[in-house]
Amino acid sequence: MARRTAASSYDERDVKVRPGRGSRPRSKLRPAHADARSGLVIAVDRGRYTCVVEPDGHTVTAMTARELGRKAVVVGDHVGLVGDVSGQTGALARIVRVEKRTTVLRRSADDDDPVERVIVANADQLLIVTAVADPEPRPRLIDRALVAAFDAGIEPLLCITKADLADPAPLVDAYAPLQVPAVVARRSPGTEATDVREVAEYLRDHVTVLIGHSGVGKSTLVNALVPGADRATGRVNVVTGRGRHTSTSAVALPLPGGGWVIDTPGIRSFGLAHVDPDRLILAFPDLAAETEDCPRGCTHADGAPECGLDAALAAGRVDPDRLASYRRLLASRDRQVGD
Repeated sequence: MARRTAASSYDERDVKVRPGRGSRPRSKLRPAHADARSGLVIAVDRGRYTCVVEPDGHTVTAMTARELGRKAVVVGDHVGLVGDVSGQTGALARIVRVEKRTTVLRRSADDDDPVERVIVANADQLLIVTAVADPEPRPRLIDRALVAAFDAGIEPLLCITKADLADPAPLVDAYAPLQVPAVVARRSPGTEATDVREVAEYLRDHVTVLIGHSGVGKSTLVNALVPGADRATGRVNVVTGRGRHTSTSAVALPLPGGGWVIDTPGIRSFGLAHVDPDRLILAFPDLAAETEDCPRGCTHADGAPECGLDAALAAGRVDPDRLASYRRLLASRDRQVGD
C-alpha cells in the first residue's frame, strides 16, 4: 500500500477518536445554581447529609455534588441545595456549594499527623465538658481544646459536670487566669435531673459545640438542654475509669431559647499538628504586647532565651498566673493526651 505524503490526501477518516470521547475538552465551568435553597447541615451519616432548609425549617436528606469532593461538608456548614427539597419520605436533594465558613474547629489524630480533621464549622462557642469526678478531670485535654479554640477564633467555655460528687472550685480556679468562663452543672437535690439553667443562658443565641472525654456527661447535658433530644447516655467503667462512647457522630440540635448546640462523640486524643504556636500568642493581647522585643523566632515558652515575657514579668507588667497558664497551653502543644 502506497504511503500518502501530500496533506491534501488526508480526510476525516484519518482522524482517530476514542469511542465515547469527543475531541472537545471538558469545560471546568459549573452551573451557578442561582435557584439553590439555603440549608444548614445538622447531621452526617455515611454519605448522607441531614439539612434544615432555611427559612422554612423543615429537614431534607441530601448528597453532595461530585465536584465538591469527599469530606467537603461537615456539621454546621451553610450550603446550597437543589433537587427535591420538599423533605418528603424518599426525597433526595443535592448539595452544590458550601458557603464561606466563619470558623472551623479541627484536630489531628496526633501531633505528628498532617491530616486535619474538621469537627464542625461556623460554631462561635466551644463548650469543654469535664466531670469533677467519675471520671477524674484531665487538664491536658482541656488545655489542648483551649488551644484549638483560640486558634480557630472560637470563644471557649468550661462546663464542669457531676459537681454533686466533688468540689469544682479547684478546677474553676485553675482556669481563672485565662479568663475562660466556667459554668457548673449539678443534679437537682433528690432527683436524677441535671440543673442546666446557668449553662442554657451562656448558650442562648449561640452556635455551641460540645467536646469532652466519654463519660463526662455530654449527652446527659444535651438531653437536659434540648427536651426530646434522646441522646444515648452511658456509664463509666469502674475498672478503667473511662467512659464508653455513646455518641457516634456529631449532630446539631436547636435550643428552645434560640441557638444551636452541637454534640460530638467523646474523644481520647486531641492532636494539634495544625496549630502554629506563633499564632497562640494572638489570643492573649496583654501578653502579645510584651513580645515586641523578643528575638526573631522566639517561642515564648518557659526558658526561651531573652523572651520579652520574662522581662515583663520581672517588671510586674504581666500577671504571673496568666503567663504561667499561657505557657502551660504552649507546652500542651508538644505533649500528647494519653488514653
